[in-house]
Amino acid sequence: MATVGLISDTHGLLRQEARELLRGSDLIIHAGDVGREEILAELSALAPLVAVRGNVDRGPWASALPMTGVAETASGPIYVLHDVNELDLNPSVAGFRAVVSGHSHKPGQKRVAGVLYVNPGSAGPRRFQLPITVARIDLGETTWWATFFDVMTGNVIPVPE
Repeated sequence: MATVGLISDTHGLLRQEARELLRGSDLIIHAGDVGREEILAELSALAPLVAVRGNVDRGPWASALPMTGVAETASGPIYVLHDVNELDLNPSVAGFRAVVSGHSHKPGQKRVAGVLYVNPGSAGPRRFQLPITVARIDLGETTWWATFFDVMTGNVIPVPE
């Protein structure tokens, strides 16, 4: 496994451009607010999928989604939840290399105690004048950092740490 595609806050809209940016990922993580069950099937057709439930995910299909998840990779485990403010463990002590979350719609990343925290931003309907984004992590790198993509242009965009 070399590349993890990151997506969040689709809110029922999985754009073709987002699918194309995630194509080729060895694993896809959806950090909640999926919006429609069909999105999970579409993403699963591209790569193995780890998805968690967000605050807008309702109904029988959504209740089957866990609130938190773990993506096991050969390079180390990744903890997944929708709202990082609800993190109830110490990822460094628990042995996680990264934490992936969504909720804020704001793409960003930072490193705390050796753990990479990534929010891929929102890939669904535009909100709050924020960009529409997805991200990728190259697991082959010794120190993980995410690369962020503008879904509408496909261009890599700078995201402040």
